[in-house]
Amino acid sequence: MRLVVASDHAGFLLKEEVRAYVERLGHDVIDLGAYNTEPSDYPDFAEAVGKALHAGRAERAILICGSGVGVCVAANKMPGIRAGMCHDTYSAHQGVEHDDMNVLVLGARIVGSALAFDIVSIYLQAKFQSQEERFVRRLNKVKAIEARNMPEAVQP
Repeated sequence: MRLVVASDHAGFLLKEEVRAYVERLGHDVIDLGAYNTEPSDYPDFAEAVGKALHAGRAERAILICGSGVGVCVAANKMPGIRAGMCHDTYSAHQGVEHDDMNVLVLGARIVGSALAFDIVSIYLQAKFQSQEERFVRRLNKVKAIEARNMPEAVQP
């Protein structure tokens, strides 16, 4: 799978570990920064991830900041982005299977690398349950909300 990863300065160290882990699993990774721990602004990285997904550069993404909250909020402002903050494996697979989550969000100050690796692994293995009508119906309702509130938006 092709993925984009990004973080602000607070998530940089965990992003580096996660990026290397995902590459070891055999996935292609596009790193959109941050590239160091110098103070940076999380919305810039959330937007970069959204633009990369819109452009078709990757199928999914992983975003990391200190708590996870900032990048999650910012990413979900973009049409077609379904970012979910997951600090446990259940949410990571359920978010994909039931909600077609395309951006996994982690808080570097909340989870350590071992748990992050487990969460990422589960996220990457999960598939949207598109054969189940209830999940498709619910996802279509989410997309309809988005279309009503972002009428000029382009879906990835």
